Amino acid sequence: MISINNVNHHINGTSILHNISFTIPDKSITALIGPNGAGKSTLFSLIARLQPLQHGSIHIDQLDVSHSNSTAIAQKLAILSQDNHIHSRITVRDLLLFGRYPHNQGHVSNQDQLIVDQVLQCFELETLQHRYLSTLSGGQRQRALVAMTFCQQTKHVILDEPLNNLDMYHARELMRLLRQLTNEQGLTTIMVVHDINMAAGYADHIVALKNGQVIIQGTPQQIMTKDNIKTIFNLDAEVVIHKDKPLVIHHL
Repeated sequence: MISINNVNHHINGTSILHNISFTIPDKSITALIGPNGAGKSTLFSLIARLQPLQHGSIHIDQLDVSHSNSTAIAQKLAILSQDNHIHSRITVRDLLLFGRYPHNQGHVSNQDQLIVDQVLQCFELETLQHRYLSTLSGGQRQRALVAMTFCQQTKHVILDEPLNNLDMYHARELMRLLRQLTNEQGLTTIMVVHDINMAAGYADHIVALKNGQVIIQGTPQQIMTKDNIKTIFNLDAEVVIHKDKPLVIHHL
């Protein structure tokens, strides 16, 4: 379980997050949604300890994010950020092996190789495993980066815009796979998502942020209503039910 309590964050005197408090339930998918500038990626970076926490507390199970060592956190939490600095002259296989570092500290074992083999197959990357990242399309690279997080084999996974650069087919297949892995492995998966229909279709729990505050949270059925979409995004949109899932018609 990830608990966030009274988190505030300022940049140059401007409030970015204001009194953020909520709990991310175990063994489920939680989607963070909201308009641009809502504070989603800032909150992500604080959970992932990509920047220091200024006020409040964040716990991953019993670990205090502010005071626990990096290795202990990395063994609990795998992250995919939008801003990664992985060198493009690395093969897909070596990238996935890099995800094993919190467990092997650079001493690669046969078990590490086996885990990478399994993840390559799971993410349909076997034919790309010896390709350099610099030779991949944006979508292929994104799939490889998501796969790397799963090589860490943590029980908590947080993904900032995992659908970036993916076409409709691969976006859907990735969401189906994340749903499957979350269910089968009992994962706690958190993702920042701009596609609200993907959030509605695959998440168990949705947290909506606006102006640095949590304005509503609940199940997709509770969140995806015409009134709530207007409140969150200032957008008039129709909401229909398709296969028992809410679908927001906002393109026309």
